[in-house]
Amino acid sequence: MMSLANESVGKTLAIFDDEEDILTIFSYILTEQGWTVYTFTDCDHILDKLANINPEVIFMDNWIPNQGGIIATQTLKNSVRYRQVPVIYFSANADIASLAQSAGADAYLAKPFELDELAAVIERVTKSSRLK
Repeated sequence: MMSLANESVGKTLAIFDDEEDILTIFSYILTEQGWTVYTFTDCDHILDKLANINPEVIFMDNWIPNQGGIIATQTLKNSVRYRQVPVIYFSANADIASLAQSAGADAYLAKPFELDELAAVIERVTKSSRLK
């Protein structure tokens, strides 16, 4: 399995998903890999929620209260402060690729996913954002 530990020590990410089980699993896996993880069950006032976190990666669920992942991601990408932060869109929706594109996300991850897929998408977006 691909490890995130080498490059992620001291790194921070935020996860927006209304399913507590998903948040618990993500938090456990990513904390074990050296990430500081912040979780949210809705995306109301998203800019305020992220204000003191400074995430390096954001995971955004498609079906999240109240405005939904597309609008929340667009809000982030229209923000001067967060437009460069990679957003990984994730959903069980079969049309995840076009949803992620509509949202303006940097990458996507289809649910359910393998741990290797999770590691790979984080590595890809963090490498890409370091190059910008």
